[in-house]
Amino acid sequence: AFRAPTARVLPTRQRPAVAAPPRMALVEEGAFVPDMERRNIMNLILLFGGALPVVGALGIPYILFFIPPGTGGGGGGTPALTKAGDQVTFDGWLSTHNVGDRELVQGPKGDATYLIVDEGKVIRDYGINAVCTHLGCVVPWNKAANKYLCPCHGSQYDQTGKVVRGPAPLSLAIAHVTDKEGNVVFTQWTETDFRTGLKPWWS
Repeated sequence: AFRAPTARVLPTRQRPAVAAPPRMALVEEGAFVPDMERRNIMNLILLFGGALPVVGALGIPYILFFIPPGTGGGGGGTPALTKAGDQVTFDGWLSTHNVGDRELVQGPKGDATYLIVDEGKVIRDYGINAVCTHLGCVVPWNKAANKYLCPCHGSQYDQTGKVVRGPAPLSLAIAHVTDKEGNVVFTQWTETDFRTGLKPWWS
Protein backbone atom coordinates (compact mmCIF):
# COMPACT_ATOMS: atom_id res chain seq x y z
CA ALA A 1 0.00 0.00 0.00
CA PHE A 2 1.08 3.46 -0.77
CA ARG A 3 2.05 5.60 2.29
CA ALA A 4 2.11 9.31 1.95
CA PRO A 5 5.33 10.82 3.03
CA THR A 6 5.04 12.67 6.32
CA ALA A 7 6.01 16.32 6.43
CA ARG A 8 9.11 17.01 8.31
CA VAL A 9 8.61 19.69 10.87
CA LEU A 10 11.64 21.78 11.44
CA PRO A 11 12.11 23.07 14.92
CA THR A 12 11.44 26.82 15.18
CA ARG A 13 14.32 28.89 16.20
CA GLN A 14 13.70 30.91 19.31
CA ARG A 15 14.80 34.47 19.00
CA PRO A 16 17.11 35.49 21.73
CA ALA A 17 15.44 37.88 24.19
CA VAL A 18 16.52 41.46 23.76
CA ALA A 19 17.24 43.12 27.04
CA ALA A 20 15.40 46.44 27.54
CA PRO A 21 17.65 49.43 28.03
CA PRO A 22 17.82 50.51 31.63
CA ARG A 23 15.53 53.39 32.51
CA MET A 24 17.31 56.54 33.51
CA ALA A 25 16.11 58.09 36.72
CA LEU A 26 14.82 61.69 36.29
CA VAL A 27 16.21 62.70 39.64
CA GLU A 28 19.40 61.47 41.10
CA GLU A 29 19.10 59.36 44.13
CA GLY A 30 19.13 61.40 47.30
CA ALA A 31 18.38 64.69 45.49
CA PHE A 32 15.88 67.15 47.11
CA VAL A 33 12.49 67.23 45.41
CA PRO A 34 10.17 70.05 46.62
CA ASP A 35 6.61 69.02 47.35
CA MET A 36 3.59 70.79 45.89
CA GLU A 37 3.15 73.18 48.80
CA ARG A 38 6.73 74.40 48.50
CA ARG A 39 6.30 74.83 44.77
CA ASN A 40 3.20 76.95 45.29
CA ILE A 41 5.01 79.14 47.80
CA MET A 42 7.91 79.62 45.41
CA ASN A 43 5.52 80.54 42.60
CA LEU A 44 3.82 83.14 44.80
CA ILE A 45 7.17 84.62 45.77
CA LEU A 46 8.13 84.95 42.11
CA LEU A 47 4.71 86.41 41.21
CA PHE A 48 4.66 89.08 43.91
CA GLY A 49 8.34 89.77 43.52
CA GLY A 50 7.69 90.81 39.94
CA ALA A 51 4.27 92.41 40.41
CA LEU A 52 4.95 94.66 43.40
CA PRO A 53 7.63 96.80 41.71
CA VAL A 54 5.33 97.30 38.71
CA VAL A 55 2.36 98.24 40.89
CA GLY A 56 4.53 100.61 42.89
CA ALA A 57 5.97 102.26 39.80
CA LEU A 58 2.54 102.83 38.26
CA GLY A 59 0.28 103.21 41.28
CA ILE A 60 2.19 105.68 43.43
CA PRO A 61 2.43 108.43 40.78
CA TYR A 62 -1.28 107.89 40.01
CA ILE A 63 -2.22 108.44 43.67
CA LEU A 64 0.06 111.45 44.06
CA PHE A 65 -1.61 113.05 41.02
CA PHE A 66 -4.82 113.49 43.04
CA ILE A 67 -3.17 115.03 46.10
CA PRO A 68 -3.45 118.82 45.83
CA PRO A 69 -0.13 120.65 45.91
CA GLY A 70 0.80 122.61 48.97
CA THR A 71 -1.26 120.57 51.44
CA GLY A 72 1.71 118.95 53.10
CA GLY A 73 2.77 119.27 56.68
CA GLY A 74 5.00 121.79 58.30
CA GLY A 75 2.28 124.45 58.74
CA GLY A 76 3.49 126.33 55.67
CA GLY A 77 -0.03 126.84 54.33
CA THR A 78 -1.51 126.38 50.88
CA PRO A 79 -0.62 128.84 48.10
CA ALA A 80 -3.60 130.28 46.25
CA LEU A 81 -3.60 129.26 42.60
CA THR A 82 -5.44 130.65 39.59
CA LYS A 83 -7.50 128.53 37.21
CA ALA A 84 -4.39 128.21 35.06
CA GLY A 85 -2.40 126.93 38.04
CA ASP A 86 -0.33 130.10 38.53
CA GLN A 87 0.45 131.30 42.04
CA VAL A 88 -1.54 134.34 43.12
CA THR A 89 0.41 137.38 44.31
CA PHE A 90 -1.01 140.33 46.23
CA ASP A 91 0.25 142.92 43.75
CA GLY A 92 -0.89 140.97 40.72
CA TRP A 93 -4.35 140.29 42.14
CA LEU A 94 -5.01 143.86 43.26
CA SER A 95 -3.85 145.26 39.93
CA THR A 96 -6.61 143.37 38.11
CA HIS A 97 -9.43 143.38 40.70
CA ASN A 98 -11.54 146.12 42.20
CA VAL A 99 -13.15 146.73 45.57
CA GLY A 100 -16.04 144.32 46.08
CA ASP A 101 -14.74 141.68 43.69
CA ARG A 102 -15.05 138.07 44.81
CA GLU A 103 -13.31 135.55 42.62
CA LEU A 104 -12.54 131.89 42.98
CA VAL A 105 -9.03 130.50 43.32
CA GLN A 106 -7.76 127.06 44.26
CA GLY A 107 -7.44 126.94 48.02
CA PRO A 108 -6.94 124.42 50.84
CA LYS A 109 -7.41 120.77 49.81
CA GLY A 110 -7.79 122.00 46.24
CA ASP A 111 -11.24 123.44 46.99
CA ALA A 112 -12.61 126.50 45.21
CA THR A 113 -12.13 129.44 47.57
CA TYR A 114 -13.20 133.07 47.29
CA LEU A 115 -10.64 135.86 47.48
CA ILE A 116 -12.37 139.13 48.38
CA VAL A 117 -11.16 142.67 47.77
CA ASP A 118 -12.32 145.03 50.54
CA GLU A 119 -12.41 148.81 50.99
CA GLY A 120 -8.98 150.36 50.71
CA LYS A 121 -8.29 147.87 47.93
CA VAL A 122 -6.89 145.19 50.18
CA ILE A 123 -7.49 141.47 50.09
CA ARG A 124 -9.67 140.34 52.99
CA ASP A 125 -7.73 138.49 55.68
CA TYR A 126 -9.72 135.32 55.18
CA GLY A 127 -10.93 133.35 52.20
CA ILE A 128 -14.32 131.64 51.97
CA ASN A 129 -14.56 128.05 50.82
CA ALA A 130 -17.15 127.86 48.03
CA VAL A 131 -18.18 124.23 48.62
CA CYS A 132 -21.78 124.06 49.89
CA THR A 133 -22.11 122.22 53.20
CA HIS A 134 -25.25 120.47 51.98
CA LEU A 135 -24.19 118.30 49.05
CA GLY A 136 -20.91 119.84 47.91
CA CYS A 137 -22.03 122.14 45.09
CA VAL A 138 -19.88 125.19 44.31
CA VAL A 139 -21.85 128.19 45.55
CA PRO A 140 -21.76 131.33 43.34
CA TRP A 141 -21.82 134.87 44.69
CA ASN A 142 -24.98 136.82 43.84
CA LYS A 143 -24.07 140.50 43.90
CA ALA A 144 -27.66 141.72 43.64
CA ALA A 145 -28.76 139.68 46.66
CA ASN A 146 -25.47 140.27 48.50
CA LYS A 147 -25.42 136.54 49.30
CA TYR A 148 -23.96 133.25 48.20
CA LEU A 149 -26.87 131.37 46.64
CA CYS A 150 -26.59 127.64 45.99
CA PRO A 151 -28.33 126.78 42.70
CA CYS A 152 -28.77 123.10 43.64
CA HIS A 153 -31.16 123.17 46.61
CA GLY A 154 -31.54 126.82 47.55
CA SER A 155 -29.12 127.15 50.47
CA GLN A 156 -28.08 130.73 51.21
CA TYR A 157 -25.07 132.25 52.95
CA ASP A 158 -24.41 135.87 53.88
CA GLN A 159 -21.40 137.84 52.68
CA THR A 160 -19.17 136.26 55.34
CA GLY A 161 -20.22 132.73 54.36
CA LYS A 162 -22.53 132.21 57.37
CA VAL A 163 -25.51 130.00 56.53
CA VAL A 164 -28.79 131.93 56.69
CA ARG A 165 -31.08 129.46 54.94
CA GLY A 166 -31.06 125.67 54.61
CA PRO A 167 -31.00 122.89 53.76
CA ALA A 168 -27.25 123.46 54.29
CA PRO A 169 -26.56 122.66 57.96
CA LEU A 170 -23.32 124.59 58.39
CA SER A 171 -21.62 127.79 57.35
CA LEU A 172 -19.00 127.80 54.63
CA ALA A 173 -15.47 127.01 55.82
CA ILE A 174 -12.97 129.84 56.01
CA ALA A 175 -9.18 130.05 55.98
CA HIS A 176 -6.71 132.77 56.91
CA VAL A 177 -5.13 134.72 54.06
CA THR A 178 -1.46 135.44 54.75
CA ASP A 179 1.35 137.14 52.89
CA LYS A 180 4.35 134.91 52.21
CA GLU A 181 6.94 136.90 50.29
CA GLY A 182 4.22 138.64 48.31
CA ASN A 183 2.28 135.46 47.57
CA VAL A 184 -1.27 134.79 48.76
CA VAL A 185 -1.19 131.78 51.06
CA PHE A 186 -4.07 130.13 52.94
CA THR A 187 -3.50 128.82 56.45
CA GLN A 188 -5.92 126.78 58.51
CA TRP A 189 -8.48 128.57 60.66
CA THR A 190 -8.37 126.80 64.03
CA GLU A 191 -9.74 129.41 66.42
CA THR A 192 -13.39 130.15 67.20
CA ASP A 193 -15.56 130.90 64.16
CA PHE A 194 -16.36 134.59 64.62
CA ARG A 195 -19.63 134.18 62.68
CA THR A 196 -21.13 131.58 65.01
CA GLY A 197 -19.06 131.75 68.17
CA LEU A 198 -18.44 128.01 67.85
CA LYS A 199 -15.42 125.84 67.24
CA PRO A 200 -14.82 125.53 63.47
CA TRP A 201 -16.41 122.31 62.18
CA TRP A 202 -13.79 121.90 59.39
CA SER A 203 -10.68 121.78 61.62
